[in-house]
Amino acid sequence: MTWPSQRGFKLRDCFPADHIREFTYKSLENARLDHFDLMQFHVWEDEWAEDQEWIRAMDDLKSEGVISATGISINRWEPFNGIKTVESGHVDAVQVIYNVFDQKPEDELFPACRENDVAVIARVPFDEGTLTGTLTVDSRWPDDDWRSMYFVKENLESSVAHADALRPLIPDGMSMPELALRFILNNPDVSTIIPGMRKLNHVRSNTACSTVGPLSKELHRELKAHRWDRTPTAWSY
Repeated sequence: MTWPSQRGFKLRDCFPADHIREFTYKSLENARLDHFDLMQFHVWEDEWAEDQEWIRAMDDLKSEGVISATGISINRWEPFNGIKTVESGHVDAVQVIYNVFDQKPEDELFPACRENDVAVIARVPFDEGTLTGTLTVDSRWPDDDWRSMYFVKENLESSVAHADALRPLIPDGMSMPELALRFILNNPDVSTIIPGMRKLNHVRSNTACSTVGPLSKELHRELKAHRWDRTPTAWSY
């Protein structure tokens, strides 16, 4: 019941079996459903891959008919921290940060998912807002908004610089968010994307990206050069 997980944490620090069961049923009640297609662990340490506690708990929930599949959501900028679990055969889906900047999942995680028939859910497609193209070095948020803690000065300035470097590549008639989503959709290893959408026009423009086709090979190749490898820090968890 501790979040986020960090190296050295045991499964029982975050997901003891009674917690898994309790919050699965609480989530079903909150959603007014009697079944989830997919239940995910929203932080993960690969050392837990063969821990029988979570495996038995999820198998029990499946046998009770309340879930159909198990997934893990990998910690920020740590796509390697789920490969053992993918290869264990105990999960059906992986949720991982993947976008124009965060391309590291392509190195090892995606090939493992492909080989083991594990679905990929791409999260944070807009890099927490950077790839919407709306951030500036003067952007500010209320103190209780998580972005005020994530976009500290060093991260905000660097994020804006990386976004600005993309602008010359955006074709006429295309927005940066469309560019960002279609870059992800170009990858056949990705099963689905989960962008944040707070307005109806966001829903319409984001879903439209699924029908307009892939980016050109040349543009995709140019975007690949904007890979930005990062490591977790105190402000990024």
